[in-house]
Amino acid sequence: MEKLATYTVTAALPYANGPLHLGHVAGVYLPADIFVRFLRLKGHDVVFICGSDEHGAAITLRAKKEGISPQEIVDKYNNLIGEAFQNFDISFDIFHRTSAQIHHETSQDFFKKLYENGKFIEEVSEQYFDEEFQQFLADRYITGTCPKCHSDGAYGDQCEKCGSDLSPTDLINPISTLSNKPPILKSTSHWYLPMNLHEEWLRSWIQDGILDGKEQHQPKEWRNQVIGQCMSWINGGLKPRAMTRDLDWGVKVPLEHAEGKVLYVWLDAPIGYISATKQWALDNGKNWKDYWCKTEAEDRKLVHFIGKDNIVFHSIIFPILLKDHGDFILPDNVPAYEFLNLEGDKFSTSRNWAVWLHEFIADHPKRIDELKYVLTSIAPESKDSEFTWKEFQTRVNSELADVLGNFVNRTLVLTQKYYEGIIPNPGSLSKEDEELIAAIENTPSKIEKLIYAYKLREAQAEWMNLARQGNKYLADQEPWKLIKTNPARVKTILYCANCLTLQLALVARPLLPGTSEKITKMLNVDVSKTSWDSKPTDILTEGHCIGTPEILFFKIEDTLVEEERAKLLKNDSTHTKFPPMKEAISFDEFTKMDMRLATIKHAEKVENADKLLKLTILTGIDERTIVSGIAAHYTPEEIIGKTVLVLLNLAPRKIRGIESQGMVLMAEDTEGALSFLSPEKAFEAGHTVR
Repeated sequence: MEKLATYTVTAALPYANGPLHLGHVAGVYLPADIFVRFLRLKGHDVVFICGSDEHGAAITLRAKKEGISPQEIVDKYNNLIGEAFQNFDISFDIFHRTSAQIHHETSQDFFKKLYENGKFIEEVSEQYFDEEFQQFLADRYITGTCPKCHSDGAYGDQCEKCGSDLSPTDLINPISTLSNKPPILKSTSHWYLPMNLHEEWLRSWIQDGILDGKEQHQPKEWRNQVIGQCMSWINGGLKPRAMTRDLDWGVKVPLEHAEGKVLYVWLDAPIGYISATKQWALDNGKNWKDYWCKTEAEDRKLVHFIGKDNIVFHSIIFPILLKDHGDFILPDNVPAYEFLNLEGDKFSTSRNWAVWLHEFIADHPKRIDELKYVLTSIAPESKDSEFTWKEFQTRVNSELADVLGNFVNRTLVLTQKYYEGIIPNPGSLSKEDEELIAAIENTPSKIEKLIYAYKLREAQAEWMNLARQGNKYLADQEPWKLIKTNPARVKTILYCANCLTLQLALVARPLLPGTSEKITKMLNVDVSKTSWDSKPTDILTEGHCIGTPEILFFKIEDTLVEEERAKLLKNDSTHTKFPPMKEAISFDEFTKMDMRLATIKHAEKVENADKLLKLTILTGIDERTIVSGIAAHYTPEEIIGKTVLVLLNLAPRKIRGIESQGMVLMAEDTEGALSFLSPEKAFEAGHTVR
């Protein structure tokens, strides 16, 4: 018998500076939970680790915003996040926190070993300093213009608009978030991880799966976006990265000459997986080294479920740290997910454009499995996807209710009606019955291969396909008609349908555990001692008495969709009927625009163009022609003599053979109606607008 692989599975530590939204759930925690529940059913030795990330500048910024201490912030959100996970039935073995003493000790010991082994370099560098607050500024304490997409509001470590990784000194026009003033550069010393020394082995390990001359993982099993992003970094040349920060919140650097310095959050946070495992092992009489250390863990598979913004940290930086330490296994896979959007826009905490997990659970406590089903159906496994309330309604109604719920209900109701709930003797099977039984028995192996390959969307689709087969089987066989003419045949049909119903419940255990439990309760079957490979035909035997059928899923009315969308629009003050702000321009770009008041001297329609007027404009400095698309709103006669606002230095271009030398600026309402912009009092043509 082949030895089963052992697993240590982690889910990215959520920041304890705010609640969880559906984007977090779909892109990390739900897929990780499905994967782990499946492994347990298959009999694998697996530990499932998570916890809150409670250090870093984001925490102190939230504390400053709410006027409380960082500790109060992390206590508040650790509880909120932990309860949401529990209520959503995410089956962590432990949900820990990085503010715990065992984590501080583990992180400091890790840092010390690397320091003593000469794995860091100490460098003095120029970093931003806020003179008013007299402190060095961590990445998230600095905002400015992104040098790559030129959007304002980029942070010192990342532009959230274009996703680029940045350094604080990359920002254009940096501003301190503490004083809202430009910071100065000041010398400070830090310990750096020389990532540039690790490019060769990282390239071999990530691209080919080879580590120290041995095959360590199958690169074809890694997602393209993970390998692509990592190789982009490596091929672009890795640079030393500071592993310490000048902050007073975090894990203190365990060196005598490191006053006022803490470990960089991306050194301390992933070590949180290790410290959480230590705590779990202490609580359960285990040896934590069996789950992390090369000697004890041997060929155990380490799997990190993350979002795409964490790829580099889990696939480059953390592996470098683990290898430099020397005692630890490296990741076997890093299944990273793309982003989930919401109703045509990105999730935004600052704008409250989000569906918060704890609020969904409070508002819809009986629809938890429905949300799990929809999030897995649209999971952003290889590209960004989108959650809408309308699609939520459609999938629940047309798939869960009409396909799965309908099949299960018909099967159990007919069994109760015809046989008082007693599973009948199937008798001899027809070709159609044998094909159905084969589909029932083959479905777990199909789903198994997909889950092992981290293709959870396809796995769930296979499960739903089995329910569709069940519906088709009943529709084709029509037992409600045959009961009068061929009752023996109906016994076979309902026996097969009950077996399929049980298989749906068995396979649903990792996907929709609550639904699985409901179905097995209605079937009156105890599945606690069954495994993934258990066969329904071995469990449901002649004479077994099922329970009382109930409705599995209630349909979602339009009112729920309307209420939830209205709630989103109400919460988001920036999400209005008006178009969003265009991409920001610099002040220098604005000053190049020459806007002046002008007088319309003459106007006429452009031949064969219903929307265009040819205008002769007096600008105060010249007379010029401008073609404007206002013919549907104004006649030539009514606009002669009007004072209008004109952009003069727009590059000339030909419109219907006429060279247009500028643009008349107009106001446009939501219905598309146009109106001139005119000053309150009389101004001569030629006066500038600024």
